[in-house]
Order: sequence, then C-alpha cells, then structure tokens
Amino acid sequence: MRREKGLLIVLSGPSGVGKGTVCGALRKHDTHIQYSVSATTRNPRAGEEDGVSYFFKSKQEFERMIRENELLEYAQYVDNYYGTPRQYVEDTIAKGHDVILEIEVQGALQVKETFPEGVFIFLMPPSIKELRNRIEGRGTESQDLIDSRMTIAKDEIDLMDKYDYVVENDEVELAVERIKSIVTAENCKKERLIHLYKELVEE
Repeated sequence: MRREKGLLIVLSGPSGVGKGTVCGALRKHDTHIQYSVSATTRNPRAGEEDGVSYFFKSKQEFERMIRENELLEYAQYVDNYYGTPRQYVEDTIAKGHDVILEIEVQGALQVKETFPEGVFIFLMPPSIKELRNRIEGRGTESQDLIDSRMTIAKDEIDLMDKYDYVVENDEVELAVERIKSIVTAENCKKERLIHLYKELVEE
C-alpha cells in the first residue's frame, strides 16, 4: 500500500495473558510487521534468547539507558524494568514499515502520550481464573508473586478503556486473525492516506 509512514501497533495486557505467544504467531502469519524487541532486567525464562525474546540488561545498564533517553517508554513491574529502545522504532516507522510493540500496560500508556496516532490493542484473557492458571502453569514464580501479578492484572483490566481495541486471547490463532483484521483496517483509514491520493489529483 502506498504510504509515507508505517503504523505503530501497541499490544499489551496483563502478565500471563499470552502477549509473547500471540506476537510470535502473528510474526509467522504476517512477515511485513516488524517486531520491536524490548529490554528488561528480569531473568531469562527457559528458551528465551537475548536479542530475540528481549534484550536482557542489568539494572545499572537499564538505568543508563533511561538517563540517556534511549527508551521510547519504560516501566517498573514487580521489581523489574521493561522498556522499548527508541531508535529502531522511529527508524522503521519512518521507512513505511509497521512496527508492533509487545509491552506492559504502564509502558503502553506512556507510548500513547508520545504517539497518540498509534494503534493500541488490549489483549484480554477469557477469565481471571484462566489468567491465574496460565501464570501458575509457568512454574517459575512463587505463590506470593502470582498473587501480586493477579492484583496488578485486575487494575490493568480497568484501564482497557484507554485502548482502541480489545482482543480476547481465547485461542491464539483466533486472536492473531483479529489483530490482522485491525491492522488491515487501520492501514486503510482515510486519515492515513487522503493526503497521498490528493497528490494524485494535483499531478
């Protein structure tokens, strides 16, 4: 599609809702969407690779990135930092490519202040009970940490009215199809294209 600038797509939702799984499946379906790798100070989980799943940073490294304004957004979540390196996102959008950010709710709301023209999608679990089951199923966190995540999740769900779209992650493939439909529709909005096609009339 003829356009000057790509979309910034922000996918967020409570911890355990399946953001990473949905983004991974989306990348396999739509190779045109560029994935922005986040930075974090949390420890890698089994199977995660540095520079692929996340940029794993020490607390000192991350705080240097904050001071030097190298992050588009960042948030502290359950004693760890999460953030989005700025340069890749800005350069990719400027080239006309779509970029998807898979980030926590705090970070998504920061991005909305900087990029209000972005497309903000809240990924919703089928139920609170299912969300707890998914977090417990990881087998990586204590009961106290799981309880903390559930409390935060309920507060985050209350913020879904800040988003443009809500997608339920009942089945990964269905969630991916819904997101693809949103991206297609957003790319066809007249507000994003009208000035380009007016130029055709003036030529």
